[in-house]
Amino acid sequence: MTKKAVVIGINDYAPIGAGGPDLNGCINDARDMANTLVICGFPPANIRILTNQNAKRANIITYLNWLLANCKSGDSLAFYYSGHGTRVANVGTDLEIDGLDEAIVPHDYSTAGVLKDDDFKAIFDSKLKRGVNLEVIFDCCHSGTGTRNFNFMTNESVMETPRFIEPMLEDEFYFSFSKELELKKSLTEDSFLQPVKALVPVAGMKHTLWAACKDNQVAMEGNIGGLTRGYFTYHFCKILRATTGNITRKLLDAHTSNALAAMGAAQINQTESTSAEFKQKIFT
Repeated sequence: MTKKAVVIGINDYAPIGAGGPDLNGCINDARDMANTLVICGFPPANIRILTNQNAKRANIITYLNWLLANCKSGDSLAFYYSGHGTRVANVGTDLEIDGLDEAIVPHDYSTAGVLKDDDFKAIFDSKLKRGVNLEVIFDCCHSGTGTRNFNFMTNESVMETPRFIEPMLEDEFYFSFSKELELKKSLTEDSFLQPVKALVPVAGMKHTLWAACKDNQVAMEGNIGGLTRGYFTYHFCKILRATTGNITRKLLDAHTSNALAAMGAAQINQTESTSAEFKQKIFT
């Protein structure tokens, strides 16, 4: 069985240096995830890392293709992303609104565009072999505003940051009316409208999606032990290291949720998988 992983963390968004919608904890998250994967049996030589200006849209696609190349049944793959998320309207060639796509935000998103769920699906449909285990882990969000929180370790008030890129009006408008779009779908039998699609929906594949928060929440980063960290990644990795990955997805999901709740985080992690996969150990 081959184990391979791609780990992406973006603090610095274009332009390089100050001026972009920068974050602070994503490089720390990527380092933590890469080290955690090694503890869970992933060879360091089989882990590829992209950060900041290297995490351009084209490079992410290249690394994703590397991850899936020559995969075979029984292999275990992991794709991790820490950075901004957003939503974009899915407008068909006939200018009909086909719903909203969730997306991750590359370093050069302002010129190269985002990576939507349809982009992932196209790659997975063509490259991912049946029987290959794939863990897709996203520490990002798709809506929200900044807030302040209390740092329990230093008794100081600190600024938290949401991992979210404000959508353009062309996209925000349809998100605001997503409930109406959903109602239209339910009332129109021949409609194929899908108001909000989950990231990387791959029917029939051995695939699990780990999301830092529900789609109506924000994924936050803040000070943990003197370092800016994504709350979800911090607890997710901490539990994986403590168990060396010898834990079911169901139990990992529950422990991560409990840890987020215990620290008072205003987000609830969400895991999407088949019932059978949910009961099995992660990375198997």
